Amino acid sequence: MTTTNTATLQQHKLSNGFRIVTEHMPGLASATIGIWVGAGARHETAQQNGIAHFLEHMAFKGTARRTALQIAESIEDVGGYINAYTSREVTAYYARVLENDVPLALDVLADILLNPIFDEAEIEVERGVILQEIGQALDTPDDVIFDWLQDQAYPDQSMGRTILGPAERVSSFNRSDLSAFVGQHYGPEQMILSAAGAVDHDALVQMAEKLFGHMTPTPAFDLLPARFAGGEFRQSKTLEQAHFALGFESPGYRDDDIYIAQIYASALGGGMSSRLFQEVREKRGLCYTIFAQAGAHADTGMTTIYAGTSAEQMGDLAEITIDEMKRAATDMTPAEVARARAQMKAGLLMGLESSSNRAERLARLIQIWDRIPPLEETVSLIDAVTTGDVRDFAEKMAGQAPAALALYGPVENAPSLAQLQARRAA
Repeated sequence: MTTTNTATLQQHKLSNGFRIVTEHMPGLASATIGIWVGAGARHETAQQNGIAHFLEHMAFKGTARRTALQIAESIEDVGGYINAYTSREVTAYYARVLENDVPLALDVLADILLNPIFDEAEIEVERGVILQEIGQALDTPDDVIFDWLQDQAYPDQSMGRTILGPAERVSSFNRSDLSAFVGQHYGPEQMILSAAGAVDHDALVQMAEKLFGHMTPTPAFDLLPARFAGGEFRQSKTLEQAHFALGFESPGYRDDDIYIAQIYASALGGGMSSRLFQEVREKRGLCYTIFAQAGAHADTGMTTIYAGTSAEQMGDLAEITIDEMKRAATDMTPAEVARARAQMKAGLLMGLESSSNRAERLARLIQIWDRIPPLEETVSLIDAVTTGDVRDFAEKMAGQAPAALALYGPVENAPSLAQLQARRAA
């Protein structure tokens, strides 16, 4: 067992590898507590695609001790909130409750993770729910286009597959499939108990030892390295808008350049004062929504630009987007970089006012580095990004970075990726 104590921030590791991190927030009467499991869509085989998300749903459908209704009532009877989500690299189960109900919340979370019964009738009910969720996503252009972009960026890899999974896979999962995935990926060393707010670290450690200390470590799972290949996908459909998503390979969250990538994305298209918003929307009126963002995973990342416009204006929008990317490499100003740095720091610091955001941040940092870097360290890394750094990064994005393109709607005459690549090179 190992323990770290830094003022209100404390860490502990059980002998089986189960990690605990807490942050006491004085003045709060509530706490957010959750279990973050290093098992997401990226840990699936092609045949398992969608099972991590299916498992997240099934966790709330009954245990050896509680029915599905009792799971919900146990938290809501005390005025709390319980939920979960699945991403490509993690599945999280969390609750927010008042201080005195933290032991109850942890007991419920442990119960749904360690004692699910996977009742066959409930599996069929939830299968129907998830198939409806898949259908809803397919009917939402500005959702599904990002799945298509991910697939083009990372073809034939778990990183490129959807989190929900295809309907045909979801339709085939059974109880043994769910149990097998749990057995392979829900070991103690893959779990992080993170809590923030009105929490007592020592009490949580004692409870965690009782609830999770008996677990046996599982063999390590070797993730295949992500390969950003790039490519183009377009689907024509009669819609009011043509949807455009353009992605470029960028740093993963362990890369030293991750803060440069995030500041670049913010300056390019992160807010109303950004270049793309001002040039494409405010000056030319070519769209209602346009933004850029830098997403990151363990060993890869993607800087994404999204916009929705009319079929007639798609060509202009796409070309101006490339032109703005190229221009950023030569005339990005210190004022723009300073504004992006300020936005990034403000977002970080404002987020710390929420116990939910703090608990998630702690879990993510433990997952990435197995430690909690001091806030001052993160702020200093953001402040260290220079205008020259951003210009150099912008040059890579505009010229060398592999690219992927997804188009949806009335896009028959939209520029191809090859045409946009030629404009990048011009």
